[in-house]
Amino acid sequence: MSWQAELFAPTEPVQWVLVHSQQQFLCDEYGALLPLAFWRSRGIDSLLEAPLGRWRGERVLLIELPEPDPAIGQWQAVRQLMFSAGGDEFALYRYATQIGLWARQHRFCGSCGAPTTLHSYERGAHCAACHLTQYPRLSPSIITLITRGDEVLLGRASRFPPGLYSTLAGFVEPGESLEDCLVREVREEVGVEVTNLRYLASQNWPMPHSLMLGFHAEYAGGEIVLGDDELEDARWFALDQLPHLPPQTTISRYLIDLYLRERGLSVEPVLPG
Repeated sequence: MSWQAELFAPTEPVQWVLVHSQQQFLCDEYGALLPLAFWRSRGIDSLLEAPLGRWRGERVLLIELPEPDPAIGQWQAVRQLMFSAGGDEFALYRYATQIGLWARQHRFCGSCGAPTTLHSYERGAHCAACHLTQYPRLSPSIITLITRGDEVLLGRASRFPPGLYSTLAGFVEPGESLEDCLVREVREEVGVEVTNLRYLASQNWPMPHSLMLGFHAEYAGGEIVLGDDELEDARWFALDQLPHLPPQTTISRYLIDLYLRERGLSVEPVLPG
Protein backbone atom coordinates (compact mmCIF):
# COMPACT_ATOMS: atom_id res chain seq x y z
CA MET A 1 0.00 0.00 0.00
CA SER A 2 1.43 3.39 -1.02
CA TRP A 3 -0.32 5.43 1.66
CA GLN A 4 -0.18 5.08 5.45
CA ALA A 5 -1.65 7.43 8.06
CA GLU A 6 0.93 8.23 10.73
CA LEU A 7 1.84 10.89 13.27
CA PHE A 8 5.43 12.15 13.41
CA ALA A 9 7.36 14.80 15.35
CA PRO A 10 7.54 18.36 13.94
CA THR A 11 11.36 18.06 13.89
CA GLU A 12 11.35 15.05 11.54
CA PRO A 13 12.11 15.74 7.86
CA VAL A 14 9.15 16.16 5.49
CA GLN A 15 9.28 15.48 1.75
CA TRP A 16 5.70 16.26 0.64
CA VAL A 17 2.83 18.58 1.50
CA LEU A 18 -0.87 18.68 0.80
CA VAL A 19 -2.20 22.24 0.81
CA HIS A 20 -5.89 22.14 1.69
CA SER A 21 -8.75 24.56 2.27
CA GLN A 22 -12.52 24.05 2.30
CA GLN A 23 -12.38 20.61 0.62
CA GLN A 24 -10.06 21.84 -2.12
CA PHE A 25 -6.37 21.15 -2.77
CA LEU A 26 -3.64 23.26 -4.33
CA CYS A 27 -2.35 21.33 -7.37
CA ASP A 28 0.44 21.40 -9.90
CA GLU A 29 0.44 19.56 -13.24
CA TYR A 30 1.03 16.23 -11.47
CA GLY A 31 -1.62 16.45 -8.77
CA ALA A 32 -2.12 17.66 -5.20
CA LEU A 33 0.95 16.03 -3.62
CA LEU A 34 3.52 18.85 -3.72
CA PRO A 35 7.23 18.89 -2.80
CA LEU A 36 7.89 20.73 0.46
CA ALA A 37 10.32 23.12 -1.26
CA PHE A 38 7.65 24.02 -3.83
CA TRP A 39 5.35 25.19 -1.03
CA ARG A 40 7.95 26.86 1.21
CA SER A 41 9.15 28.99 -1.72
CA ARG A 42 5.78 30.74 -1.76
CA GLY A 43 6.21 32.12 1.76
CA ILE A 44 2.50 32.05 2.64
CA ASP A 45 1.24 31.87 6.22
CA SER A 46 -0.95 28.87 7.00
CA LEU A 47 -3.85 28.46 9.37
CA LEU A 48 -2.22 25.32 10.77
CA GLU A 49 0.18 22.53 9.87
CA ALA A 50 -0.31 18.92 10.89
CA PRO A 51 1.65 15.70 10.25
CA LEU A 52 -0.41 13.41 8.06
CA GLY A 53 1.44 10.17 7.26
CA ARG A 54 3.65 8.53 4.67
CA TRP A 55 3.34 8.34 0.90
CA ARG A 56 5.59 5.62 -0.53
CA GLY A 57 7.63 5.75 2.66
CA GLU A 58 8.12 9.54 2.69
CA ARG A 59 6.48 11.90 5.19
CA VAL A 60 3.56 14.10 4.19
CA LEU A 61 2.59 17.33 5.98
CA LEU A 62 -0.90 18.83 5.78
CA ILE A 63 -1.07 22.61 5.29
CA GLU A 64 -4.45 24.18 6.02
CA LEU A 65 -5.16 27.67 4.60
CA PRO A 66 -7.99 30.03 5.59
CA GLU A 67 -9.38 29.92 2.05
CA PRO A 68 -8.37 28.57 -1.37
CA ASP A 69 -6.45 31.51 -2.88
CA PRO A 70 -6.37 31.32 -6.72
CA ALA A 71 -3.45 33.74 -6.77
CA ILE A 72 -1.04 31.04 -5.58
CA GLY A 73 -2.05 28.36 -8.08
CA GLN A 74 -4.74 26.02 -9.35
CA TRP A 75 -7.16 24.43 -6.90
CA GLN A 76 -9.17 21.24 -7.33
CA ALA A 77 -12.08 19.99 -5.25
CA VAL A 78 -11.70 16.59 -3.63
CA ARG A 79 -14.66 15.42 -5.76
CA GLN A 80 -12.68 16.26 -8.91
CA LEU A 81 -9.62 14.42 -7.66
CA MET A 82 -11.78 11.40 -6.94
CA PHE A 83 -12.24 10.87 -10.68
CA SER A 84 -8.56 11.13 -11.58
CA ALA A 85 -6.71 9.60 -8.61
CA GLY A 86 -6.01 5.92 -8.03
CA GLY A 87 -7.17 4.04 -4.95
CA ASP A 88 -4.24 4.75 -2.59
CA GLU A 89 -3.85 8.30 -3.84
CA PHE A 90 -7.53 9.07 -3.33
CA ALA A 91 -7.36 7.50 0.15
CA LEU A 92 -4.61 10.03 0.95
CA TYR A 93 -6.70 12.98 -0.30
CA ARG A 94 -9.77 11.65 1.50
CA TYR A 95 -7.93 11.40 4.82
CA ALA A 96 -6.30 14.82 4.43
CA THR A 97 -9.67 16.43 3.75
CA GLN A 98 -11.16 15.00 6.93
CA ILE A 99 -8.18 15.83 9.14
CA GLY A 100 -7.94 19.35 7.71
CA LEU A 101 -11.61 20.05 8.31
CA TRP A 102 -11.48 18.61 11.84
CA ALA A 103 -8.35 20.57 12.82
CA ARG A 104 -9.77 23.76 11.32
CA GLN A 105 -13.07 23.45 13.20
CA HIS A 106 -11.47 22.54 16.54
CA ARG A 107 -8.91 25.31 16.97
CA PHE A 108 -10.99 26.41 19.97
CA CYS A 109 -12.57 24.35 22.70
CA GLY A 110 -16.26 23.60 22.20
CA SER A 111 -16.78 23.62 25.98
CA CYS A 112 -14.97 26.72 27.27
CA GLY A 113 -13.81 28.53 24.10
CA ALA A 114 -10.09 28.50 24.91
CA PRO A 115 -7.54 27.78 22.14
CA THR A 116 -6.61 24.12 21.60
CA THR A 117 -3.35 22.46 20.62
CA LEU A 118 -2.94 19.33 18.52
CA HIS A 119 -1.53 16.30 20.32
CA SER A 120 1.78 15.00 19.02
CA TYR A 121 1.02 11.38 19.98
CA GLU A 122 -2.61 10.98 18.82
CA ARG A 123 -5.23 12.71 16.69
CA GLY A 124 -6.67 14.98 19.35
CA ALA A 125 -7.21 18.74 19.82
CA HIS A 126 -6.52 19.38 23.51
CA CYS A 127 -7.76 22.27 25.66
CA ALA A 128 -5.30 23.12 28.44
CA ALA A 129 -7.93 25.25 30.23
CA CYS A 130 -10.63 22.61 30.82
CA HIS A 131 -8.73 19.45 29.71
CA LEU A 132 -11.25 18.47 27.05
CA THR A 133 -9.77 16.59 24.09
CA GLN A 134 -11.74 16.56 20.85
CA TYR A 135 -11.07 13.78 18.36
CA PRO A 136 -11.77 13.64 14.61
CA ARG A 137 -15.47 13.31 14.01
CA LEU A 138 -17.21 10.59 12.02
CA SER A 139 -20.86 10.78 10.99
CA PRO A 140 -22.53 7.45 10.12
CA SER A 141 -24.56 7.39 6.93
CA ILE A 142 -26.21 4.72 4.83
CA ILE A 143 -25.83 4.19 1.10
CA THR A 144 -27.98 1.64 -0.66
CA LEU A 145 -28.54 0.03 -4.02
CA ILE A 146 -32.25 -0.67 -4.64
CA THR A 147 -32.95 -3.43 -7.12
CA ARG A 148 -35.95 -4.85 -8.95
CA GLY A 149 -34.82 -7.93 -10.84
CA ASP A 150 -32.73 -6.70 -13.77
CA GLU A 151 -33.25 -3.05 -12.87
CA VAL A 152 -31.59 -0.71 -10.35
CA LEU A 153 -32.91 2.55 -8.94
CA LEU A 154 -30.37 5.38 -9.20
CA GLY A 155 -30.58 9.11 -8.60
CA ARG A 156 -28.60 12.22 -9.39
CA ALA A 157 -28.01 15.46 -7.52
CA SER A 158 -27.35 18.76 -9.23
CA ARG A 159 -23.73 18.77 -7.96
CA PHE A 160 -22.92 15.54 -9.86
CA PRO A 161 -20.97 15.62 -13.14
CA PRO A 162 -23.23 15.66 -16.23
CA GLY A 163 -25.03 12.37 -16.79
CA LEU A 164 -23.83 10.70 -13.60
CA TYR A 165 -26.29 8.69 -11.48
CA SER A 166 -25.54 7.03 -8.16
CA THR A 167 -27.03 5.00 -5.34
CA LEU A 168 -29.09 6.70 -2.62
CA ALA A 169 -27.52 7.89 0.63
CA GLY A 170 -28.28 9.82 3.80
CA PHE A 171 -27.09 10.52 7.34
CA VAL A 172 -28.24 8.54 10.36
CA GLU A 173 -30.25 10.65 12.81
CA PRO A 174 -30.01 10.45 16.63
CA GLY A 175 -31.95 7.50 18.04
CA GLU A 176 -32.15 5.80 14.65
CA SER A 177 -30.87 2.36 13.63
CA LEU A 178 -29.11 1.88 10.29
CA GLU A 179 -32.11 -0.06 8.99
CA ASP A 180 -34.57 2.63 10.09
CA CYS A 181 -32.39 5.27 8.45
CA LEU A 182 -32.29 3.37 5.17
CA VAL A 183 -36.06 2.95 4.99
CA ARG A 184 -36.65 6.60 5.92
CA GLU A 185 -34.08 8.04 3.50
CA VAL A 186 -35.36 6.00 0.55
CA ARG A 187 -38.94 6.97 1.35
CA GLU A 188 -38.02 10.67 1.68
CA GLU A 189 -35.84 10.84 -1.44
CA VAL A 190 -37.77 8.73 -3.96
CA GLY A 191 -41.05 7.70 -2.29
CA VAL A 192 -40.68 3.92 -2.61
CA GLU A 193 -40.66 1.13 -0.04
CA VAL A 194 -37.90 -1.46 0.30
CA THR A 195 -37.42 -4.88 1.89
CA ASN A 196 -34.74 -7.55 2.43
CA LEU A 197 -32.05 -5.15 3.60
CA ARG A 198 -28.54 -6.61 3.46
CA TYR A 199 -25.34 -4.97 4.73
CA LEU A 200 -22.39 -5.34 2.32
CA ALA A 201 -19.43 -3.03 3.02
CA SER A 202 -18.33 0.37 4.35
CA GLN A 203 -16.16 3.28 3.23
CA ASN A 204 -14.85 6.38 4.94
CA TRP A 205 -15.97 9.39 2.94
CA PRO A 206 -14.79 13.04 3.10
CA MET A 207 -18.10 14.82 2.34
CA PRO A 208 -17.49 16.09 4.96
CA HIS A 209 -16.66 13.33 7.50
CA SER A 210 -18.91 10.35 6.80
CA LEU A 211 -18.59 6.66 7.48
CA MET A 212 -20.74 5.23 4.71
CA LEU A 213 -22.37 1.86 5.41
CA GLY A 214 -23.36 0.13 2.18
CA PHE A 215 -26.55 -1.91 1.80
CA HIS A 216 -28.49 -3.78 -0.85
CA ALA A 217 -32.29 -3.47 -0.64
CA GLU A 218 -35.04 -4.93 -2.80
CA TYR A 219 -37.95 -2.91 -4.14
CA ALA A 220 -41.21 -3.54 -2.23
CA GLY A 221 -43.65 -1.04 -3.76
CA GLY A 222 -44.52 2.51 -4.74
CA GLU A 223 -43.80 4.90 -7.60
CA ILE A 224 -40.80 7.22 -7.78
CA VAL A 225 -41.70 10.62 -6.35
CA LEU A 226 -38.85 13.05 -5.62
CA GLY A 227 -39.48 14.41 -2.18
CA ASP A 228 -36.76 16.38 -0.41
CA ASP A 229 -34.88 18.57 -2.94
CA GLU A 230 -31.69 16.48 -2.64
CA LEU A 231 -32.18 14.81 -6.01
CA GLU A 232 -32.99 16.41 -9.33
CA ASP A 233 -33.81 13.06 -10.93
CA ALA A 234 -34.22 9.36 -10.08
CA ARG A 235 -35.21 6.47 -12.29
CA TRP A 236 -35.01 2.73 -12.90
CA PHE A 237 -32.20 1.58 -15.18
CA ALA A 238 -31.89 -1.80 -16.91
CA LEU A 239 -28.61 -3.51 -16.11
CA ASP A 240 -27.62 -3.47 -19.79
CA GLN A 241 -28.42 0.25 -20.14
CA LEU A 242 -26.74 1.84 -17.14
CA PRO A 243 -25.89 5.57 -17.16
CA HIS A 244 -22.57 7.19 -16.32
CA LEU A 245 -21.65 5.69 -12.91
CA PRO A 246 -19.36 6.79 -10.04
CA PRO A 247 -15.71 5.67 -10.27
CA GLN A 248 -14.47 2.40 -8.81
CA THR A 249 -12.91 4.26 -5.87
CA THR A 250 -16.45 4.67 -4.46
CA ILE A 251 -18.64 2.33 -2.46
CA SER A 252 -21.57 3.31 -4.69
CA ARG A 253 -19.84 1.73 -7.68
CA TYR A 254 -18.90 -1.31 -5.62
CA LEU A 255 -22.56 -1.92 -4.70
CA ILE A 256 -23.59 -1.65 -8.35
CA ASP A 257 -20.78 -3.88 -9.65
CA LEU A 258 -21.46 -6.48 -6.97
CA TYR A 259 -25.07 -6.74 -8.10
CA LEU A 260 -24.03 -6.96 -11.75
CA ARG A 261 -21.85 -9.93 -10.89
CA GLU A 262 -24.68 -11.55 -8.91
CA ARG A 263 -26.89 -11.26 -12.00
CA GLY A 264 -24.30 -13.07 -14.12
CA LEU A 265 -22.68 -10.11 -15.88
CA SER A 266 -18.90 -10.10 -16.31
CA VAL A 267 -17.98 -7.38 -13.84
CA GLU A 268 -15.45 -7.80 -11.05
CA PRO A 269 -16.31 -5.56 -8.06
CA VAL A 270 -13.45 -3.58 -6.52
CA LEU A 271 -13.89 -3.07 -2.79
CA PRO A 272 -12.86 0.55 -2.08
CA GLY A 273 -10.34 1.26 0.64
